[in-house]
Amino acid sequence: MKTSWRSASLVASAAAVLALTTACGQEQGTTGSQNVGATAAAGAGGYGTSATAGNGYGADSKDQAADGAEAKSAGELAVSESAKLGKVLTDGAGMTLYRFDKDTAEPPKSSCDGDCAKAWPPVPADGAEAAAGVDKALLGEVTRTDGTKQLTIGGWPMYRYAKDTKAGDSNGQGVGGTWFASAPNGKKATLADLPGLSVRKDAKLGDIVVDKNGMTVYRFMKDQAWPVSKSACTGACLEKWPAVAPVAEADTKGVKKKGLMPFTRPDGVKQMSVNCWPIYTFSGDTAPGDTNGQGVGGTWYAVSPEGKPVGASE
Repeated sequence: MKTSWRSASLVASAAAVLALTTACGQEQGTTGSQNVGATAAAGAGGYGTSATAGNGYGADSKDQAADGAEAKSAGELAVSESAKLGKVLTDGAGMTLYRFDKDTAEPPKSSCDGDCAKAWPPVPADGAEAAAGVDKALLGEVTRTDGTKQLTIGGWPMYRYAKDTKAGDSNGQGVGGTWFASAPNGKKATLADLPGLSVRKDAKLGDIVVDKNGMTVYRFMKDQAWPVSKSACTGACLEKWPAVAPVAEADTKGVKKKGLMPFTRPDGVKQMSVNCWPIYTFSGDTAPGDTNGQGVGGTWYAVSPEGKPVGASE
């Protein structure tokens, strides 16, 4: 009888471990170090971006708008066609207008002040006019912390980028994984309306996972998937490798369904996982199709539809 009881106990324990493994840490808190394994040559902070990140907002000090500089009116807004981004909203001088993921549209609110506003000058609401291809009803304004009125499109505050020097430039696209060229309706400019996660065939890497903006998704070799999902990318690492937010299973295409779920990071933020592995984008990728994060530090790799690191040996 003792032998039978012990066997049953072992079976129950094994089943509990299996259940935990299957869940792969859904809604579990995580821990982990900030050592991302990238070499100093990989860039500032060892996270794979150039040391020329300037003030941390994507523009060098020499490119920033000076304090007290008069902001230029947008004039008559226009729509330009980009081979990579599709329809892009520009001001009257043809300069690309951007939106910031950390802002909100309902209600409109800008989260870009101080040095951020020097790298990304807010577009004044005064003097902005709709042109062909722009719905006048979408134009609005938001009062900034300094009392000035900023132009909004579809509720989203609009900005220019200090490193765009001529009409048609879109150097701000994808900076920090949070800045994107605006479409005429205030949404992110894109050639296609992509699912939250889908698969793209890359000429060099084969089938890889991309997010809703068409940006390449990556895995970090120092992370953990079993028995619970854990991210080893924290602090400054997340500035370079933004965590992909949760995506509904129904809002995916071509990605392995098993282990496709969110988990909760130590800071309380929810992050998506593929096959239980945490996934990220790379701030060094500025346009859909970029794979600049591939192989960085020997620890960061694009993700296959099965959740495996493309080009790495696990």
